[in-house]
Amino acid sequence: MKQCSLLFILCTSLLTVTSNIQAQYPQIIHSFSANNFLGNDYTTIQEIMGNHKIIAARYQHQILLALSYFPELKDTRIKFRVKQTRTPLASRPSWASAFLPKKIRRYVITISDSSMKLLSPILLNKMDFNAQVGVLGHEISHVADFSSKHTLGLIRIAIGNFSSKFLDKFEFKTDSICVAHGLGYQLLSWSKFVRQKFHKKNYDGADNIEEPMQRERYMNPATIQHRINNLIIYQKLLMLKYDPVNPHDKT
Repeated sequence: MKQCSLLFILCTSLLTVTSNIQAQYPQIIHSFSANNFLGNDYTTIQEIMGNHKIIAARYQHQILLALSYFPELKDTRIKFRVKQTRTPLASRPSWASAFLPKKIRRYVITISDSSMKLLSPILLNKMDFNAQVGVLGHEISHVADFSSKHTLGLIRIAIGNFSSKFLDKFEFKTDSICVAHGLGYQLLSWSKFVRQKFHKKNYDGADNIEEPMQRERYMNPATIQHRINNLIIYQKLLMLKYDPVNPHDKT
C-alpha cells in the first residue's frame, strides 16, 4: 500500500474520535519522508487537526503528521513557535491559561532554531524528517498529558521539575504516551539520532548533557523497540487495510 493511501486512511479514521488509543487503530508507518505525501494530504490533516492551532510554517508538515496521531487534541489550543532558546524543544501550558478549565487551556510548544554549541547538533533542523516527526510527537505527548490534568496536577508537575527522579518518570511516561499513540518508529529514529550525536547510551536532556547518566530518563532505542514489539497496535493484525467508507471494517 502506498504511504499516501495510508495517510488518507489515517485521516479518515480520525473522523471517529475516541479517548481509547488502541480503539483508534493508528496506521503504523516505519519511516516518514518529506517526499511521501502531496500537498492535498497535508491539507486534509489540517482540516481535521488544525482547529485552534498556530503552526510554524517551517515545520508545518512534520507537525501535522505528528498531530494526526493525537485525535483527542483535535480541538486543543496549541501554538508551535520557533525561537532561540537553550533547550532544543519544550512544551508547557501558556502562563495565562494554566489556571483555566482544561477545555479552554492553551499550550505552547517551542522549537529552538539556535542554542549553545554543545546542543546545536540535536536541534530540530539537524534531524531527518522521520526523527523530526518523532520528537514532535514526544512534545505533543506532553500536551496530551497536560490536557488530562486539572490545575493542581499542573502545579505538581511544575514543582516536580526540580526533582531528577520526578523528571526521569515524567519524561519516560511521555515517551510511553508517544509510542502508545503509534509513533514508536519515529521516536526510535529520534532516540538513535540523539545518542549517535552524543555517543551516549542514555540521554539526560539539555540540562545535564555533559554528565554521564546511568538512569533512563528518555527511552533508549532498545526500550522503544521492546515496547513496539509488545504493543498490540504494532502487530500485523491491526495494520490491515481500512475501508475508507467504513474505517472500522478491516479486510
